[in-house]
Amino acid sequence: MRRHGRAALTAAILTAALAALAGCGTPAGTDGDLFDDWRAMAAAQQFAPKAGECHVIPEATSYLSSYSPVDCAKTHLVETFHVGTFTGALAARTTPPAVESAAMRAVFTDCDTRAKEFVGGDWRTARLSVQVAPTSPNGWTGGSRWYRCDIFELDEVDGANGDSDRAIHRAGTLRDAVGSHSPLTYGCMNEDEWGRLRPVACTTGHQYEFVGVWTAPNRSYTDAVRDEDAVHAACRTLVARYAKVPVDAKLRYRTGTSYRFPSQELWARGDRGVRCYFWSGGAAVKRSIAGGGTKALPIR
Repeated sequence: MRRHGRAALTAAILTAALAALAGCGTPAGTDGDLFDDWRAMAAAQQFAPKAGECHVIPEATSYLSSYSPVDCAKTHLVETFHVGTFTGALAARTTPPAVESAAMRAVFTDCDTRAKEFVGGDWRTARLSVQVAPTSPNGWTGGSRWYRCDIFELDEVDGANGDSDRAIHRAGTLRDAVGSHSPLTYGCMNEDEWGRLRPVACTTGHQYEFVGVWTAPNRSYTDAVRDEDAVHAACRTLVARYAKVPVDAKLRYRTGTSYRFPSQELWARGDRGVRCYFWSGGAAVKRSIAGGGTKALPIR
C-alpha cells in the first residue's frame, strides 16, 4: 500500500510540472536556444608602443616590463618618432632580429628616412643619433611584429667626434630640430688638446667647419676606416660644393679636410654617414666658407 501511494504521488507531481512547463511556452523574441545568444569575445590586443612617446630607458629594448613612457616636454633620453611593422622574411622569423645585425639594415634604412622627415633634414648634420628597437622575444612569440624608431641627442664632445653613441638627457621634442637651425646642428669648430672638435662661433678664429655627410660604401668598419685617401677625396668634393669652388686638380691646394666616422655601434646598426669638415691647414678663419667661392678658398 505504501509503495502504491508513493508512486501515485510522484506521478501527480510530474504531471503538474509538465503542465506548468507547457503553459509557459517560449518568450517572445527568443528561439528557446540558450547557447547561441552569447556575444563574441573581443580579439586579443597585442601591446605596441606609440609614436610621439619619450622614454627614460635609452637601450634599444621593447620589453613591456620596462615600458614607462613620459611626456616629451619632461626630461627623457630617447624619443619614438615612428612605429613600423616587420614584413616578409623578417616577419617569418621565429625570433626578432638582433639590433646590430645585417638583418636589421633594411629596417634601419626606413627609420633613417623617417628621421630626416621628422627633424627637417639629415639628422647626421646635428648632434643626433637614431636607433631601432624591435619587439621583445616574448612579444614576438605572442605575435607582435612592430619596431620602434627612436632618436636622441648626443653630447657636445663625443657626439661630434664619433667616439660614442650614448643618449643624453634633454627636455622637449626633436621634431624640426635640424630644419629650425637649432644649436644642435654642426658648424664651425676648433680642435682641443685631446684632438676633439669643439663648436665655436664662425665669427671667431677657427680651423674647421662642417660641410656635409658622405655615404661610405657598405663594408666592414675596419676596412672603411683604413681607406683614408678615399674619405679625404670624398670630403674635398663636399667642401667644394659647400664653398662653391671648382672640383678640379687644384682643389687639394685650396682646402684641407677632416672627417668623423659614426660610432662603431651606429655603423653596426647600418649607418654609413661620414661627417666631413673643411680644415684650414692651421690658419685661423673668422668667417664661414659657405658659398664664399675662390675668395674664401684661394689656392695656397
